[in-house]
Amino acid sequence: MTKVRKQKAGTHGLRYDAKFHDQIESAAKRGGFASRSAFIRAAIERELAGRESGVDAAEQRIAATLDRMAREIRNLRLGQQALFAFVDVLAKTLLTCVPEPPKEVHDQAVARGKARYDRFLKSVGIGMAGDSDAAMKELLGRGNEK
Repeated sequence: MTKVRKQKAGTHGLRYDAKFHDQIESAAKRGGFASRSAFIRAAIERELAGRESGVDAAEQRIAATLDRMAREIRNLRLGQQALFAFVDVLAKTLLTCVPEPPKEVHDQAVARGKARYDRFLKSVGIGMAGDSDAAMKELLGRGNEK
């Protein structure tokens, strides 16, 4: 016959105010605990279990949020790269294909160009407030298909 050794129980002296004494006593009786010590042990176990599961849940929420943010940042980067490539090609095409106006109408051409540019900026502003989100998603979807 082998002897089974019981694990030694730890003890800890606990000091609390007199008002807590009565509250602990009544809570132990309401909860059906054999003693105040049993109630305090159960409360400590409950608190420790709750903290560990709460930390795990918080870590999972934080990890999920970070993953989602990383995906959104990647999508923004792809959209920004596509937009830069588009503007680069457009500028090269315009600079290559559009001739300089003659000197006698240069000032008039600059004035018309400024007016057209102002209309263009207003159109861009309206586009940003309107359907640009859908266009960006479509553009990002095309970039991810390749």
